[in-house]
Amino acid sequence: MSRDAGHFNLTARVLHWLMAAMILTMLFVGVSMVASLHWRPVLIDLHRPLGIAILLLVLVRLYNRLRHRPPPLPADVPAWQAAAAHASHWLLYGLMLAMPLIGWSMLSAGGYPIVMWSGLNLPPIAPHDPALYATLRNAHSLLAYLLFATVIGHLSAALFHLWVRRDGVFQAMAKGPKYDDAR
Repeated sequence: MSRDAGHFNLTARVLHWLMAAMILTMLFVGVSMVASLHWRPVLIDLHRPLGIAILLLVLVRLYNRLRHRPPPLPADVPAWQAAAAHASHWLLYGLMLAMPLIGWSMLSAGGYPIVMWSGLNLPPIAPHDPALYATLRNAHSLLAYLLFATVIGHLSAALFHLWVRRDGVFQAMAKGPKYDDAR
């Protein structure tokens, strides 16, 4: 079944692929920060601004999503799969918002400066509290695992639509129409 007319607008497609690369980078940076003492300072210096960039971009992406409805799934997609797709997309948005905010709060609670780059620090958004820091650190780690699992599920579903169903769902995000209206 083809979805010739159904596509995401250019802004949605650019933000999707840019943020996919950023989130995958963040997941690998997060794992590497825990695994390597040698590279940890450099990776932390990358992790903080990348997290805040994701936070800002997800706000733009949510605004775009609310202004431009995504194309509908093919009519023959089972109701449970459509519901799972809908739920997983909103879970991804929630995690893209929560992860940077929890990370920022965690550093604030730990009394650490939130250095974006030399000369620019973000203000704390949580009170200095070691117990809160520990709780937020655990939450940040657990949600990172959930984000990883959700990304794997999203990628698996996208490849299922591309290789098995061949229904145009993947192409709606991958390339759009021959022309792209600047809606």
